[in-house]
Amino acid sequence: MRELFEEVFGGPPRDPQEAARQSSRAPLRKRFYKEASVGEADGGGYMLLLDGKAVKTPSRKVLVVPTRELADIMAAEWNAQGEALDPMSMPMTRLGNSVVDGVLGKEQAVADDLAKYFATDLLFYRAGHPESLVARQAAHWDPVLDWARDELGAHFILTEGIMHVQQPEAALAAARAALPDEAWRVAAMHLVTTVTGSALLALALHQGARDAEEVWAAANVDEDWNFETWGADEEAQARRAAAQRDYGAAATVLKLLA
Repeated sequence: MRELFEEVFGGPPRDPQEAARQSSRAPLRKRFYKEASVGEADGGGYMLLLDGKAVKTPSRKVLVVPTRELADIMAAEWNAQGEALDPMSMPMTRLGNSVVDGVLGKEQAVADDLAKYFATDLLFYRAGHPESLVARQAAHWDPVLDWARDELGAHFILTEGIMHVQQPEAALAAARAALPDEAWRVAAMHLVTTVTGSALLALALHQGARDAEEVWAAANVDEDWNFETWGADEEAQARRAAAQRDYGAAATVLKLLA
């Protein structure tokens, strides 16, 4: 089972997103178990079990999660599989692999990488026209920036277009100080950040300043406007759906571990 699991999900991730990239390239494998369940792990936490055997990550570590709720979600992903295993339909399992293989013991390094996104956050770069898009960006993004200013003491600078704007070091430091140092939370925030393009949205979600629906809507302001104006092709919709699955798993982790 261990070798098959590695074939399905790939080798150890290089960063919190590598497992997802590897999974998208992996060929589908036949289902090799009858039932997925949950068991208690020695030392605390919960294990995912396939036919009673503890699942191991691609780097051969036991996949242990901090809460029963997260373990139940993973088991449900495995029980929902048909004759072939589709890793892309198991976002919580992929996130769990990333945490165990790529984040545990490296929490500060992952948080530092996440913090780099604050310097070029999506929310800083605004459209100059048309007015409908300008207004929509402001409606979704300004409340998050106001929250960062009022609650974190992080005053960021906005600009029109894509020309880089240097952010104040004090603002960057204030945002960095608000990041978690626990593996599952920082991994989930890293995933939200890379999916949305905004570390500030991820931080607002983590701290409860915005809920999952509000963050997803804010992250997709530009794309939604383009879809409404020009229409959406199948490839764009498929890409959006895949991103939303990963986002949903990360948002669930942040909610359950709040």
